[in-house]
Amino acid sequence: MWATFHFLRPWWLLSIIPAAVLLYLSVQHKYRRGDWTTVCDAELLPFILQDKPDRVHPGGWIGAALACLLCILALAGPTWERIPSPAFRNDSALVIALDLSKSMNATDIKPSRISRARYKISDILKQRKDGQTALLVYSGDAFTVTPLTTDTATINSQIEALTTDIMPSSGSNTGVAIEKATDLLHQAGLAQGDILLVTDGADADSIHQAKRLLGDYRLSVLAMGTPEGAPIPVPGGFLKDSQGNIVVARLDSAELSQLASTGHGIYQPVTADDSDVDRLGSLFSQVKSNDSAEKTNLLLEQWKEVGPWLLLLVLPWAALRFRKGLLTLGLLCLLPLPKPAAALDWQSLWHTQDQRAQQAFQQQQYQQAAEQFSNPDWRAAAQYKAGQFQEAAETLKDTQSADGHYNRGNALAKAGQLQEAIQAYQAALKLDPNHADARYNKELLEKQLQDQQKQQNQDKQSSDQSSEKNQQDQQKGQSESQKQDENKDQSQQQKQEQEQNQDKPQPGEDGPANKPEQNQDKRPQPDQQADQPDDARREPKNPKPEQSPKNQPAAQPASEQDEAKRANEQLLKRIPDEPTGLLKRKFKYQYGQRDPPPHSGPDW
Repeated sequence: MWATFHFLRPWWLLSIIPAAVLLYLSVQHKYRRGDWTTVCDAELLPFILQDKPDRVHPGGWIGAALACLLCILALAGPTWERIPSPAFRNDSALVIALDLSKSMNATDIKPSRISRARYKISDILKQRKDGQTALLVYSGDAFTVTPLTTDTATINSQIEALTTDIMPSSGSNTGVAIEKATDLLHQAGLAQGDILLVTDGADADSIHQAKRLLGDYRLSVLAMGTPEGAPIPVPGGFLKDSQGNIVVARLDSAELSQLASTGHGIYQPVTADDSDVDRLGSLFSQVKSNDSAEKTNLLLEQWKEVGPWLLLLVLPWAALRFRKGLLTLGLLCLLPLPKPAAALDWQSLWHTQDQRAQQAFQQQQYQQAAEQFSNPDWRAAAQYKAGQFQEAAETLKDTQSADGHYNRGNALAKAGQLQEAIQAYQAALKLDPNHADARYNKELLEKQLQDQQKQQNQDKQSSDQSSEKNQQDQQKGQSESQKQDENKDQSQQQKQEQEQNQDKPQPGEDGPANKPEQNQDKRPQPDQQADQPDDARREPKNPKPEQSPKNQPAAQPASEQDEAKRANEQLLKRIPDEPTGLLKRKFKYQYGQRDPPPHSGPDW
């Protein structure tokens, strides 16, 4: 007993100090109130006081001290024994297989079969509070969108990107979809689980495939479409068969109902309300119990708290003090006490630190989740969501998995460190050569770096050409300025010669007849002014230092850094945030890496 004795909330023991101080001050106040000897002589007291002075009885304050001590001990939570309590964990698994064949584009149900299927899957995901869920799509082949996970919000974010255009093959191979779904359940080590086919038809071999592959797994069908059907829209009109007739996609309810019956599930046609989702949700929430599951039930051990039993010893003293109103005053003092600390301790009994961090992550409190997560992968995911890309990359620097290096590369790319991001993608491909996302991002960044290098070379060439042009303009201006000065000197010399000739007129010429010519020579020549270019007239003789080409290289490094930074930002903006295109390329790559499955049904 004493070896395991401890307090669940030991910090409450510190309240013994203020309680003792308050009790001492209270006793001193009562004692001084009845002690008149400090203000009056003892011989005069019998003549002044009508009654005897009150004395403080030790029984009163001793009882109060014991009551306070017992209350504090009860709040501290003494315990020494564990109590096992059964706990239940829902391990139900659901794999949703969505048909993305061309017939799902039919509009017999509005707005279309594929749009209504996305809405229904989203409603099913919102109803799943626990358990694991996976999503795969199929046409001629099946591909995994999200493996089994408890994070239904991640699956829901991928639904809008699911269109019939992302599939690399045509057809509706239901058998390969069932095989892919059972593989996901087997890989998770689950002996039981549910498979939901969201489709408008099934091929002839699907029932045989279901009998062979399902085993203990349960198969249900959510039928999309109507028996009347509708044409399949394609660019330029409607889909036609080999004979040129328009194809009308009709719902094969008999085949789908028989398939659901073979899989021990239910056949549910799509409805305009939520009745179909409610019926399927109630089926998926049913947990199958067996002997092995009962044996593996979790047992949570809780400490048995005995603090409340100590309050029974305080009740007699409280009943005696209640008539004086002291208990009411004490209750009023306890009312303003806050409760968050107690609530936090109560939650810590049921949730680990990572579980509390996961709750914060689901509430989009990514900063708080990043501080609480102890798992580096989860902490990096929270930091990435919070926009702390550099911190996320630093958290994953010691990762040993391909996905860890891939996520680190994404964080580095978001942080603008493209070369380091490429190295992280290379590390991911070294561990997993079939990692399609890492290969695609690596090739994309390498192409962007090449484009960036070409852009920088072009900018450098244009800068050099601009510098050479400025030097040529300056030299041209200087030569023209020199030419102008020479013309000016020649004009002045001609003017002086003319003046000398005017002072001494030649024989046989009248003086008055030459005056107009003299006045004409004194005026500036318009031809000479017209020959002077505008640049030469405006060109300063002594350019300022900041205009000199020799001073330009000093400011060049800062300009190149700013230009490189802007180029990186532009390259990051070019990274497409289009999940539809990403899934299309991913499925195309996976389809090319494996042999196509056999399929004998129509191409729609």
